[in-house]
Amino acid sequence: MIELFEFALSGNSHKARLMLSLLGLKYESHLVNGAEREQKTEAFLAINPFGQVPVLKDGEIVVRDSQAILVYLARAYGAEHWLPTDAAQMAAVAAWLSTAANEVSRGPGDLRAHFVLGREVNVGNAKATTENLFSIMAKRLENNAWLATETVTVADVAVYPYVALAHQGKIELASFPGIRQWLGRVEKLPGYVSMPGIQPQSTATPR
Repeated sequence: MIELFEFALSGNSHKARLMLSLLGLKYESHLVNGAEREQKTEAFLAINPFGQVPVLKDGEIVVRDSQAILVYLARAYGAEHWLPTDAAQMAAVAAWLSTAANEVSRGPGDLRAHFVLGREVNVGNAKATTENLFSIMAKRLENNAWLATETVTVADVAVYPYVALAHQGKIELASFPGIRQWLGRVEKLPGYVSMPGIQPQSTATPR
């Protein structure tokens, strides 16, 4: 049985939950008690010395970091389109995975952490990072249905949660119809699961 150690309100944890569901995989969820800093206990540090969620266990295999979990699940259980083996397509996916770990985290991720969780961040920098990110995403999505290739990949799963939660960081998507339509396409994938705070893009159109 696959096990997932997670926070219920973590966008990074949601990436793993979403990918597991999209692949139709059964798993056991372990909700880590963040209030009591369970992720910093000796027992948890034994599976992830960085003391962070999510962590995925698949038998004897332990995978930390949400992007790494997506890569593992795609290669171990998914069809090739989730993580293409073509060099150019794989590079495109890797670039968006890096974006998820950097600009998405430092932009809409930080803004949500500030306004929802009370974390101290440089709000001005986070807003500027978000605006630049959304401008780049909007341009990409003008003529493309998905971020990295012509079909859905782990790149879309990696970027999705914190963009879908942007309103919690006081960023509205009304002026980014292409991004809203992309969110809607993700939400229409078979096996899609939501999380608290995500507002479905009911006006999105298929492509």
